[in-house]
Amino acid sequence: MRSYPYPDPGQPDLRSPSRYLLWLASKQKGTLAAAVVLETLLMVAQAVVPFALGRAIDEGIIGRSWDALLWWVLILVALTVGQAFAGMLAHRAAISNWMQAAFKSIRLVGYKITRTGDALPQKLSTGEVVSTAASDATRLGEIFYVSARLAGALVSWLVVCALIALSSVMLAVVVLIGVPACCALLLFVVRPLQARQREQRDASGKMTAVGADTVAGLRVLRGIGGEHIFVSRYRERSAETRDAGIKVARSLATLEASQVFIAGAFSVVFTWVGATLVLNGEIEPGQLVALFGYSVFLMTPIRSAADGVSHSIRALVGARKIINVLSVDANITDNATAAAPDGPAPLVDTSSGVALKPGGLTALVSADPAMSADLATRLGRFDDAVLREAVVRWGGAALHEVPLDDVRRRIVVSEANPQLFTGTLRSQLDPHGRHSDVEILAALEAASALDILDGLEAGLDSEVTERGRGFSGGQRQRLVLARALLTDAETLVLIEPTSAVDAHTESRIAERLGRARGTEGGTTVVVTASPLMLGAMDHVVFLEDGRLSAQGKHQELMSAVPAYRNVVIRSE
Repeated sequence: MRSYPYPDPGQPDLRSPSRYLLWLASKQKGTLAAAVVLETLLMVAQAVVPFALGRAIDEGIIGRSWDALLWWVLILVALTVGQAFAGMLAHRAAISNWMQAAFKSIRLVGYKITRTGDALPQKLSTGEVVSTAASDATRLGEIFYVSARLAGALVSWLVVCALIALSSVMLAVVVLIGVPACCALLLFVVRPLQARQREQRDASGKMTAVGADTVAGLRVLRGIGGEHIFVSRYRERSAETRDAGIKVARSLATLEASQVFIAGAFSVVFTWVGATLVLNGEIEPGQLVALFGYSVFLMTPIRSAADGVSHSIRALVGARKIINVLSVDANITDNATAAAPDGPAPLVDTSSGVALKPGGLTALVSADPAMSADLATRLGRFDDAVLREAVVRWGGAALHEVPLDDVRRRIVVSEANPQLFTGTLRSQLDPHGRHSDVEILAALEAASALDILDGLEAGLDSEVTERGRGFSGGQRQRLVLARALLTDAETLVLIEPTSAVDAHTESRIAERLGRARGTEGGTTVVVTASPLMLGAMDHVVFLEDGRLSAQGKHQELMSAVPAYRNVVIRSE
């Protein structure tokens, strides 16, 4: 039973960006409701301040009533204190909504990365996935930060309309119609902003992809002197991203300027109409002061609407990118319809005709290395669609119909490109902590990797850098081989486990591999064409055009099968 530090957020709605955002909102209804209530209280309190100030002037100062003045001053103090507390709590709730939405999206992307295997990098670049988790999720969360303010602005706008109606119905109608009209005018600026933000986001993703590819292959690039080519490509992508960002900045600046101009123009018109009403004797001076305060406050709903639209665009763009990642289906599904064999059982690949009996060391050799590697990956069940066409039988059951946990626990494939992660060397070799130091050292000896340990000051407790960049290619390969041996898998498939080591080291590995895998019923399959490894195998299978062509001992095949001999000689 897997356990996570936080509960699984569940299955998101991926039918559209807006539906995904609504799904996120449904997962944090409590804090969203709290933020809306607090933000509404804050803005309504701000909206009532001009009304209380106007009454204090008309009733207390002009009307010369100290009791009325004291009463309205106390109301103003209460409104100020209320705003302070409501503002503080509203900000905390808004930040919580932002972080919850962003974190849920990051977790979903993280889960998808770990569960889809090869399917995700086949459809999306590394940079696209990285920028989705690092940037888009955060931008998406911003909409939940401003949504409460937008709701508060809407309610306070209606409250202001009602308060203005107490002084002038005409002005109330102006506000009721004018504020939405001002917000609508901003849409002419927002539309190009949306397109430019999408363009900038695409350029940023391409730049990140080039950077990730460059870093991943830096050692090789330096070896062949080709790093300047990738640096040039990164510089070009960076320039494109910069230019796209400048366009976005221009649109944002235009949006900011437009909202200031529109809101300011509305405030001027509104105040001018109010002053005219005072001169005509239709309203009192205190009411004019209140109207001026309303005109200043009404810039808040307009600004909130502009911010809401701007953040909505970012959120929709980010949600669309996240949906692209979350919509990638894994190549395998765990819909078990058959039981795994009770004990060691033969693996039969019906496509190639290869049958692997339990126990011993078996080599897969092919004139085309990709063919033998494909067979090895079929044995590891990495793509159920392939296995439905080229069925692999495990005992009496089809491999892709067996529970996935049984397959992963009993059949382990160690790929040609070894991966190491950050952490102690002990945790890299024995991630589940099931082995003693004596057993780990025995695996390192079998992989001829004890010399690596001798060069580390802290031994097994030494820290491994990301991707194991502190080790050479041959050292990483031997450490990964030791890790594979420590899985104690019933069937262990090793793809080119010695391709990066010298002949002396390879000879030692070949000699020790059989002893390390000598447990009863343990099956070891090695994809290789190295004569040193082939000479240590109990059985060799030779493939031509993806089909079984010959099998037997290495020396027998060297003598009797010319095609096999040519493949082995070419690999020397």
